[in-house]
Amino acid sequence: MEVFWRQGYEGASLSDLTDAMGISRTSMYAAYGNKEELFRRAVARYAEADMAYARDALTQPTAYAVIEAFLRANADALTRTDRPPGCLSVQGGLAEGGDNGHVAKFLADSRLAGEQALADRLTRAVAEGDLPADTDPLALARYVMVVSEGNAVHAAAGAGRGALHATVDIALRAIP
Repeated sequence: MEVFWRQGYEGASLSDLTDAMGISRTSMYAAYGNKEELFRRAVARYAEADMAYARDALTQPTAYAVIEAFLRANADALTRTDRPPGCLSVQGGLAEGGDNGHVAKFLADSRLAGEQALADRLTRAVAEGDLPADTDPLALARYVMVVSEGNAVHAAAGAGRGALHATVDIALRAIP
């Protein structure tokens, strides 16, 4: 997972991957089929473990609390000292490669699924009167994800936790 995170899908060579896992190429192919399947499994593990905060945020009692919990936990996750900076789902697919865009589309679809889950929760908030009736839940969810993904790019470029939280502070002012 960390090899893909640091080097992206295209930048991760089979030698880099097998060295990190301590297995031979033959074993890698036997266990995962191919590099793309290994990547998909790494992203699934990342989503389950490293992004659990996103699911937890959806359980908050108000839309504002959902968004704040998500963005603050995201800023913390992007700057963990025990992980590469940034986000696997953003870093992993930045370079288009010779796979006809399959990996980039897979990652975009994964990010859109998270956006849709947030939009669904915000739709509920509108229905419950927690957000104004004229709120566009999908646009608000997209805004939150743009902030999150922008912070991921900045974290990968060296922005610290405090800088990311300052961005979150400003972003939260836009929440109705």
